[in-house]
Amino acid sequence: LNEGVSGEGNAVVDLTGLPAPGNSKERTMLEERLRAMQFELEGVTYDSYMKNLEERKGVVEERIMGEEFRSPSVQLRVTPLGAVDLLSTHDQLLGGPSGQSYLGCVFPADTGYAALITREAAKVGRRLANEGVIGRFALDFVVVRSNGKWEPYAIEINLRKGGTTHPFLTLQFLTDGTYDPEMAIFTAPNGRQKFFVASDHVESPQYRTLTPDDLFDIVVRHNLHFGQTRQTGVVFHMMSALGELGRMGLTAVGNSHEEAKATYDRAVAVLDQETRDERDLSG
Repeated sequence: LNEGVSGEGNAVVDLTGLPAPGNSKERTMLEERLRAMQFELEGVTYDSYMKNLEERKGVVEERIMGEEFRSPSVQLRVTPLGAVDLLSTHDQLLGGPSGQSYLGCVFPADTGYAALITREAAKVGRRLANEGVIGRFALDFVVVRSNGKWEPYAIEINLRKGGTTHPFLTLQFLTDGTYDPEMAIFTAPNGRQKFFVASDHVESPQYRTLTPDDLFDIVVRHNLHFGQTRQTGVVFHMMSALGELGRMGLTAVGNSHEEAKATYDRAVAVLDQETRDERDLSG
């Protein structure tokens, strides 16, 4: 659909195995496939989706497939003087029934294709600058690997700050480091490369019992907080959603992809354990 957030307007129609064009069964089978489409947003029905499609309109795209499939993005900025800044690359963490809902990101994107998508994004950036665009935007890609080679496909321009903007700015502010778009590495002033895993969807019904102060106490007690000396650790955001939704955002910074992922996983495990213990005590 033309209107949708984080993949919620998307639906997938399986068109494999249809009869040849002009076959007497073609129309009937197409209608069956349409009614069996898989919706990204839970609770959507065929009738409600088609009604929205008629009102809002939409676009039909061929889904790109391959032996290995990933969804990276490139963040750019056009300055008031028309210069194009290549800010960062991320691998998007996607979920939902068909893997089209944005959940978080990994920084930087895999070096196997980070430079490749950056070069393609720069072309789009220069065109947008010529069209008068100013400010931050992001270009979403899918990359597929076949026969050992990554092929990039640019699929969407988001003329706004996105879900990857906040964690990247957090890393910049915390470390005062810089990103090299040609090498796809972020380096802090102390010479260490920095990586992170971030999500806006760290959630559990158990987290509704937590306050922001509780979060800070827990991460400090378990030595998970971001420390300026070591320049690694966890930073929270979106804490206002805790009481109502049991949801928060989390950015885990490490000195490698593996360390960032391990820190993120440990933080979630600690939060689960702490809220489980609290529930057991109150029960």
